[in-house]
Amino acid sequence: MPGKRMTFVEALVEGIREEMRRDPNVFVLGQDIGPFGGSLRSTLGLWEEFGPARIFDTPISESAAAGVCLGAALEGLRPILDISFGEFLASAMPQLVLHAPVVHWLTLGKARVPLTIRTKVGEGPYGGHPQCFEAWFTHVPGLKVVMPSTPADAKGLMKAAIRDDDPVLFFEHMYLYHGVRDVVPDGEHLVPIGRAEVKRPGKDVTVAATAWMVHRALQAAHQFAAEGIEVEVLDLRTLAPLDTATLLASVRKTGRLVVAHEAWKIGGLGAEVAATVAEQAFGSLRAPIVRVGAPHTPVPAHPTIRRAFLPDAQGIADAVHAVMKYAA
Repeated sequence: MPGKRMTFVEALVEGIREEMRRDPNVFVLGQDIGPFGGSLRSTLGLWEEFGPARIFDTPISESAAAGVCLGAALEGLRPILDISFGEFLASAMPQLVLHAPVVHWLTLGKARVPLTIRTKVGEGPYGGHPQCFEAWFTHVPGLKVVMPSTPADAKGLMKAAIRDDDPVLFFEHMYLYHGVRDVVPDGEHLVPIGRAEVKRPGKDVTVAATAWMVHRALQAAHQFAAEGIEVEVLDLRTLAPLDTATLLASVRKTGRLVVAHEAWKIGGLGAEVAATVAEQAFGSLRAPIVRVGAPHTPVPAHPTIRRAFLPDAQGIADAVHAVMKYAA
């Protein structure tokens, strides 16, 4: 399929732009998303094409904005709610957790909430708002959660999220925004929600990772190739519903599992991944499962301390060495 090279954020905007052209019911609502172009240029060019009738700048009230979008979705529109940074999701918890995900259930299937919520998380060259709160929301029935790692997946999952009839929470890692560039297919490029992807095949150990940690895992895998160790890198892409079939197939092949995410290790998504494998593929494991994540402290403000705090390729490499110590 023909395409063009884009950054991660350019691919996100391209996906939104295509869906707004395709469906007049799609609109975007959030803070500074109009003429300013969104924080980190996350909506650049949309206001110029679609104008204030479909690109709505809001006051600083995530709760009110979420309520407007919830009501619009119930009336048949397809809103995209732009919550600038993940730490502000807490300000809209009633709408995002208690209402949007359960309306379909409470109305016995009569009502749907086709709402896409996008937000930025993680470390990046910008320094601010680095917390990763994605694990909070994978616990909520009825809420789909995605977290892509490549520009092509960013576009494909964004288009799929907008078309989905259920609420989708779309986490966008800030280090990826302008730090990753790749070929993105033109036109009708959709990535199914709920499907992981093997980014690098291998036979010795599976590294299941999310967002920026996928690239760290690929970096570590490249280094291990010189040692004759074949690391399979699995990009989870969708955190809820988790693609357990692809995860289990990979672990049954390799017999070893490392889970890597930037969020805190305690209570992180890696715990759910590890528990799933322990419950359903314990007999295939040749070594204990190892998780790689941030230590259980607040994210440090000082750059030097933060670099020591964040998981990296070396941390993933250390985990791979740990599981490879066990005999086949």
